[in-house]
Amino acid sequence: MENKDRFEKVYTQGKLNVTEILVDKETGVNYLFHISGYGAGLTPLLDREGKPVITPRLN
Repeated sequence: MENKDRFEKVYTQGKLNVTEILVDKETGVNYLFHISGYGAGLTPLLDREGKPVITPRLN
């Protein structure tokens, strides 16, 4: 069976309070994920102009 994970973890920091950056392999959009205790949040990572950070996809 082929592995078709859509998201790739490109950065991680911390053990109890974890911050990660995930890249959507289909769109290239970067997401910031943070978890602390029982709470967690996910949001698109934005540049200075408020536009989503997009990583170029490699074919």
